Amino acid sequence: MPRKLKVFRTAAGFYDAYVAAPSRKAALAAWGAERDLFARGAAEEVTDPALMEEPLAQPGTVIKRSRGSAAEQFAALPADRPKPKRVAKARTAKVEPAPPPEPAPKPSRDALDAAQDAIDVAERDWRKEQRELAARQAALDRERRDATERHEQALADLDRARRRAQEDYDAGLAA
Repeated sequence: MPRKLKVFRTAAGFYDAYVAAPSRKAALAAWGAERDLFARGAAEEVTDPALMEEPLAQPGTVIKRSRGSAAEQFAALPADRPKPKRVAKARTAKVEPAPPPEPAPKPSRDALDAAQDAIDVAERDWRKEQRELAARQAALDRERRDATERHEQALADLDRARRRAQEDYDAGLAA
């Protein structure tokens, strides 16, 4: 047994769109609505038998009826706002365009150059100090070598003296 049909109406521009459907959901689908027009108050169920006759004869089909005559629709439009008056241009007086603004001056490189110069001086001083330290290190290395050679020579001389003394002692014991 088919469900009982109801007639629903929504506004569609200058027309009212009627549809006979078993439910609100089916009416929304027939209208192609993405949102619930009933919850917004933009759609309603129709109970007037004169308005229900044509949609019930064609269930599921959207029937459009004009909301009134063209004169009534034009009368419902808001009144036109007065257009602003145009100011007449004086043809004799030419207005010269304002001169373009002067470009901003280029930024100064002085601070950047001073910073780079300070870095260069610091690098040069560091390299000089490294050379001086390397020279001092070389001098210390020479001193160390010379001291080591003197020490080894002194030990060799002392060792020879000790061996001679040992030989003299051994010869004295043997005699």
